[in-house]
Amino acid sequence: MASFDDDLRLAHVLADSVERFTLDSFRAQDLDVQFKEDGTLVSRADTHTEELLRHQLGRTRPRDVVQGEELPTTGHGNRRWILDPIDGTVNYVRGVPVWATLIGLVVDDVPVVGLVAAPALNRRWWAATGSGSWTGRSLSRATRISVSDTSRIEHSSLSYADLNSWSDHPRREGFLRLAGRCWRTRAYGDFWSHVLVAEGAVDIGIEPALAVHDMAALAPILTEAGGRLSDLDGTDGPFGSSAVSSNGQLHDGILSLLNDGLVGPDDDGHGA
Repeated sequence: MASFDDDLRLAHVLADSVERFTLDSFRAQDLDVQFKEDGTLVSRADTHTEELLRHQLGRTRPRDVVQGEELPTTGHGNRRWILDPIDGTVNYVRGVPVWATLIGLVVDDVPVVGLVAAPALNRRWWAATGSGSWTGRSLSRATRISVSDTSRIEHSSLSYADLNSWSDHPRREGFLRLAGRCWRTRAYGDFWSHVLVAEGAVDIGIEPALAVHDMAALAPILTEAGGRLSDLDGTDGPFGSSAVSSNGQLHDGILSLLNDGLVGPDDDGHGA
């Protein structure tokens, strides 16, 4: 099995290289914030952070592809760095400390390295294929993590992002059905839901609308911790347009509740 430990160390160096800037810009009074065409927010900090990450990768991995949220994809090849400079931009611009820089590496379309750096929380989560999943402040100050052993949805804790995102979603009833079955529900949101699943503090994380830059870093962290990440259809990995993370044991039951009675484009309107 190939080792990606050098790439993981680089991911930490990348996170180090932008941490001072993102922290200094957090709660800044002059932070320029605009709406993108899709209605989401972008700040000057998002764009500049991605520029800093790309500059560092250009020096250290000049042959690799770089794909980010804010800037065009560059490079060609089978190694692809996927960046979300600030995941949780709304939190960032409102002064809520739940935001993070997400750095993922995909090789031959397989997520192999993931790092989530949340400096305002003083925490990181990371993993590389075959090396386990970890949390801490740095590589030298780390604790290995694993998912929970909860085996029943009725005993599980669910975290989601925003109720409004389900308002006109075709799986709205399925989501409400799932939430109603769970022991506890909280809206930790964004990356935090899923890393909490990886460390066993939460059993289920779910979001109905995401992009690959939101999920690429999370996939290795969850799988190396013994969990599972799929889209709402059940396709594993970070390449769908939604996310369900779990401890693995609960996953099939979650998907069943989400999709029970779902009317697809070829159905007759009476459900499955």
